[in-house]
Amino acid sequence: MFETIRDRMRELVRSLDYVMTIHGEEEMENDELSILDVENAIQTGEVIERQRDENTNESKYLVAGKTLDGKDVVVVAKIGLTGKLVIITVYKEAVEYEN
Repeated sequence: MFETIRDRMRELVRSLDYVMTIHGEEEMENDELSILDVENAIQTGEVIERQRDENTNESKYLVAGKTLDGKDVVVVAKIGLTGKLVIITVYKEAVEYEN
């Protein structure tokens, strides 16, 4: 459903045409992730959801992918006005425990 945006994001990562927000850097550090983990998640992942900002009407996308060591992560990103990929945040998928 989101193949076009997924492919565009992958292209921007391959060409290193992206920026990371400060919030994204902080979350990446908190979850002990590297920029290579984030790049890999975008390159191998799939867009699972589109969200719209109520004020600006901009779209941002949730990409579910894998880190280099196979952990599940979600990258939240958008295509900025300049055409660059803006990585807003990244987080590890919550692990569900059985009771």
